[in-house]
Amino acid sequence: MDDFIPVCETSLLGNEKKYLMDAIETGWISSAGKYIPAFEEKFAAYCDAKYGIAVCNGTSALHLALVALGIKDDDEVIVPNFTMIASAVSVCYAGAKPVFVDAEPHTWNIDPAGIEEMITRKTKAIMPVHIYGHPCDMEPIWEIAKRYDLKVIEDAAEAHGAEYRGQKSGSLGNIAAFSFFANKNITTGEGGMVVTNDDELAGKCRYYKNLCFPLQGGRSYIHGDIGFNYRISNLHAAIGLAQVEKADEYRAMRTRNAHIYHEYLHDVPGITLQPETRGCLNVYWMNGVLINPEVYGHTREELVTYLKTKGIDTRNFFIGMHRQPALKKYGCNVSGDYPVSDKLAENGLYLPSASHLKQEQISFICETIIRFRKC
Repeated sequence: MDDFIPVCETSLLGNEKKYLMDAIETGWISSAGKYIPAFEEKFAAYCDAKYGIAVCNGTSALHLALVALGIKDDDEVIVPNFTMIASAVSVCYAGAKPVFVDAEPHTWNIDPAGIEEMITRKTKAIMPVHIYGHPCDMEPIWEIAKRYDLKVIEDAAEAHGAEYRGQKSGSLGNIAAFSFFANKNITTGEGGMVVTNDDELAGKCRYYKNLCFPLQGGRSYIHGDIGFNYRISNLHAAIGLAQVEKADEYRAMRTRNAHIYHEYLHDVPGITLQPETRGCLNVYWMNGVLINPEVYGHTREELVTYLKTKGIDTRNFFIGMHRQPALKKYGCNVSGDYPVSDKLAENGLYLPSASHLKQEQISFICETIIRFRKC
């Protein structure tokens, strides 16, 4: 197979072009138009939530959620150490400090057993992140949150349609944030969404996302608070609406692909795949694997190089937050050991994960990995 296989491609299999052309032809291309409320309503319903507030990207969605909850200077928010840096910097945007907890080795999500010891009088919230599409273990997280009167901000940027004990991601916290970047299971190219069942939080998000213009009455150029320009365009929302219409189909495609990867690779010595734990539905934003070089016979870097020669694109895992110079410079406590995060960062990579991957492509990828082990 000579064709290059990217690590991820956007799947645009529905009404994207139709809705985009309608928005263009009617002139509604900016931050007003029918597709924005339609997208918000349909995506919120998909998450079994009452309200969706569409914004320009997932990091903005996280920041908006924090602001709506009243997170401010000198507050602390518990964040997984193994995550994409947007989770942590959104807390910094609010003037607060992210406090890090290592991952659990099985799912790669935040380890609930490590949360309680990091709570101080400044702690105001916990931000679980559903890493690579696998839901966090929310029951113990909620037990801790209730015990200490903390809010739960669900970072579901990678987990569109994931489920925990029958509940959809987006409905598992006080408030949730999604990303619709081009490689996500549901995309708008660039975009994000805050989702909540709380009337007051939804109103605050709508208020702060639009420079704190009044929500009622005519447009006044008197602003009572410092807000943000986090609006999404009607063009992006048009794409988003088309994507949500096919959300279940995209979810099925991702899980089908993951099952094919597992079928080929689950018993390959030195290869570990992210599981789907009991009571959870992993939507496999990325098909991540860990390489044990002593057993597999090659390092991750050697495998990445070999796969590239065969036209197979990969990406390395996230680097732990305790290794980020920007967060140290900001004043975050990056001392201590995070052995699981370090192991994931050192040995993890994700394989091509586009929804529309063909079975023969996945077979070729897996056969290449198996063949290289024997070299």
